[in-house]
Amino acid sequence: MTKITRRQFAVASSASAAATFAAPAVGQAAKARIVVVGGGFGGATAAKYAKQFGGDQIDVTLIEPNVTFYTCPFSNLVLGGLRNMASIGHGFDTMRKRDVTVIHGLATAVDTRKKTVKTNEGATVLYDRLILSPGIDVRWEAVQGYDAAAAEQMPHAWKAGRQTLLLKKQLEAMDDGGVVVIAPPLNPFRCPPGPYERASTIAHYLTRAKPKSKILIVDSKDKFSKMPLFMDAWKKFYGSMIEWIPQRTDGPVTEVDLANNAVVTDFGTKHKGAVVNLIPPQQAGKIAAAAGVTNRSGWAPVNHRTFESTLKPGIHVIGDAAISSPMPKSGFSASSQGKIVAAAAVDTLNGKDPADPSFANTCYSLVTPSYGISVAKIYAWRGGKLVGVEGSGGVSPRNAPDSVRADEARYAYGWYASISADIWG
Repeated sequence: MTKITRRQFAVASSASAAATFAAPAVGQAAKARIVVVGGGFGGATAAKYAKQFGGDQIDVTLIEPNVTFYTCPFSNLVLGGLRNMASIGHGFDTMRKRDVTVIHGLATAVDTRKKTVKTNEGATVLYDRLILSPGIDVRWEAVQGYDAAAAEQMPHAWKAGRQTLLLKKQLEAMDDGGVVVIAPPLNPFRCPPGPYERASTIAHYLTRAKPKSKILIVDSKDKFSKMPLFMDAWKKFYGSMIEWIPQRTDGPVTEVDLANNAVVTDFGTKHKGAVVNLIPPQQAGKIAAAAGVTNRSGWAPVNHRTFESTLKPGIHVIGDAAISSPMPKSGFSASSQGKIVAAAAVDTLNGKDPADPSFANTCYSLVTPSYGISVAKIYAWRGGKLVGVEGSGGVSPRNAPDSVRADEARYAYGWYASISADIWG
């Protein structure tokens, strides 16, 4: 297979899933109902394209608790002082103009027999096909002593919004010479490169505002996404400011010591910080469990051809909540899945067999505002399973010149602008 360039990949993959499917034809029967839960990368994409593919013969309803949805992608730039919260916030007025009904409320229950979704605002919404894209919830019980109250002292900021601003405020209030502790979880979790981009953007801020400070990454893993590229870049730009401690050296983080503002490892070591960013283990958003589509892992197993739940027929689960390996839990993955599942849901309602899917993903990470790295892949349904297409995408070359890294940074900004416009308009 001919290996495509990263620029070609970025251009081609931005619309790959939408281009894979022509709008499915829908019969002249009474309108069918598709309900989508979650207005993020996966859910909002699914709602938009379900309406586009289904046209006047499909009613599409999107249920999302937030009037403004703040994205985890680019929230690290807010922490680094490179963006403000408004720049990563997206509303749903354009979704309504697309003739999608938007209900702002938290989905709390699914009745698979009656085919209804209930919200905390008292709404009951009927569906014929249900698409769940609820993102993640924190597994509070996974780290001893860490709960919602503790997150007010040690913010995880793994759901963008108020927690992002809390962590940013703590960084700004920290004295020069303070230690920032970042504690990433074991896989799987939302955005595998995210903690390490976060360390990079915080370091960018500290080198300018508090240059005597230090970042300590107390990891629960022995390796991480794009690890050699991050390590090289940290040395190049930040010297010894960032120190990474793998779990083999000090064991995973198992508890927190709030009195001393410290994380505690399995070896009993306490790592105290002026600021502690504990990123705990995660699971699918609560509505997935309420709908009965999660297993003991806390995530939702799906048929990767259509992302229909293997536990509850008629419900598709996409984005971070789904067990989607080999695809990572990323915004790009979720959006790609949203397009495919929108087409599959419309086809199914029309009595057609959905087409075999093709998905795309790119994860950009910014080490500085003008130095980017990435990993990209195309995924296809072959031999009854989802596989990465050999020769597609790949990881940024380790020995690339700074001009290539600058291009990758521009691609990252361009990706965010284009995908945000596509989804939220």
